[in-house]
Amino acid sequence: MQPAGRDIVDQIGQEFVPYVKPILVGSAVFFPNKDNIRHQVYSFSPAKQFELPLYAGTPAKPIVFDKPGVVALGCNIHDWMIGYIYVSESPYFAKTGADGTARLNDLPARNYEVRVWHPRLQGPEAATQRPADLTADGRAELSWKLSLKPDTRIRRAPVPGAHRQY
Repeated sequence: MQPAGRDIVDQIGQEFVPYVKPILVGSAVFFPNKDNIRHQVYSFSPAKQFELPLYAGTPAKPIVFDKPGVVALGCNIHDWMIGYIYVSESPYFAKTGADGTARLNDLPARNYEVRVWHPRLQGPEAATQRPADLTADGRAELSWKLSLKPDTRIRRAPVPGAHRQY
């Protein structure tokens, strides 16, 4: 179970880190800028609209995410900077690792509905919903094969030994 708390979405190398951050409704998120240039972070998403004026360092106040849903992040200065915050209405959530697996531990015994979200998910999140019955032995193993849309993020060509500045 994940408590609402204080979380961080960094800006490193002119990217949001992590690219996807799951949080619980009511969580506060800081957006520190660890680059040597300024960023202007914003979201026009229905779950949370906000704008942090052009800044370096860490803004004094975090953004509180008080509605469930997907929040797409952007930077008004750097078009390729895209990230996501998934604001969960349930305290039971996990982010997959590099191997594509996630584990939820210490769940109370009961029936659950489990769903999966990905930034490039083809189709609605609700279509991924599956039942999980933890009343028997407390274990359930679920798997999904997701269809993803092509990645349309703007790519930057790396410059060896140099940091791009805008």
